[in-house]
Amino acid sequence: MSDPLLQVSGLGVRFPVRRRRLGAPPRWLTALDDVHLEIAAGRSLGVVGESGCGKSTLARAILALVEPHAGEIRWRGAAVRRSDPAGLRRMRRELQVVFQDPFGSLDPRMSIGESVAEALDALEGLTESAAVRSRVTAVLEEVGLDPSLARRYPHELSGGQCQRAAIARATVVRPRLLICDEAVSALDVSVQAQIVNLLSALSARHGMALMFISHNLAVVRHLCDEVLVLYLGHVIERGPRESVFSAPRHPYTRALLAAVPEPDPASVPAEEPIDALAGRSGAAPARGCIFQARCPRADALCASQSPSLVEAGPAHVTACHHWPTLEAWPAGSR
Repeated sequence: MSDPLLQVSGLGVRFPVRRRRLGAPPRWLTALDDVHLEIAAGRSLGVVGESGCGKSTLARAILALVEPHAGEIRWRGAAVRRSDPAGLRRMRRELQVVFQDPFGSLDPRMSIGESVAEALDALEGLTESAAVRSRVTAVLEEVGLDPSLARRYPHELSGGQCQRAAIARATVVRPRLLICDEAVSALDVSVQAQIVNLLSALSARHGMALMFISHNLAVVRHLCDEVLVLYLGHVIERGPRESVFSAPRHPYTRALLAAVPEPDPASVPAEEPIDALAGRSGAAPARGCIFQARCPRADALCASQSPSLVEAGPAHVTACHHWPTLEAWPAGSR
């Protein structure tokens, strides 16, 4: 296997919390703690978890938009540092992002064509008008937009068209990795399917890797090769897509899957859904497993000792003391 494009090792990100009184010691909110992941060329990783678990912070740390306090991020073997503008510029030529809100991510004062052309100027230095027009036309057609829309402004397009334009702007320079931060959650269901199919086609056509952050587990299962589950900033499960969906090894992952609406209620596993868990405290405990306050299987071991990520199958790891004793996930579910 080729060397990974992206390597994240021991990543930690924290943010200061406002002091309650003058002279009080600084307080910190930990958003990510000891996160490890790799993404190889042409592969796709789905990052899932509840709101506030650290998914978007992980994306922003990789993009060097926030400063980690621990760990290391390496892009094609080179360390990513905010203090290295030249290195960041090289990385951002090959690593692009599509945000959740297409209207918020496009400049309302610029036409769609100008927004896409701006990426060519900023990342490739391409300013020759004929070449720019040709590239803009080609990428708009590739994402399913009529080139005549290049003269339109974001407010003149639908949400799906705006997101296609945002994808065009991100992929016009042919990045090696595209990070999608809830890129379809603001769209209608029918439009979501179109955008997901578009991302899959672009990845296959250009060998582009994907990091897909989403609440939608069905979309992740359709699009991604590997799944990473975050809870309160910790990786609690990671593995191949089919392994995670067919044999989840952590109670939190099982609760997430059990909460997905199922057309046939008889096929739903007898697992406590995340809605039932939400009534319990979601705060990180001072010691022990971070999920213990919400876990129906927590015991004295969970309260005293934090579980490490251990191998629970081929390329499948989980952070749970009791994963070997979990009931088998019903065949054919999800």
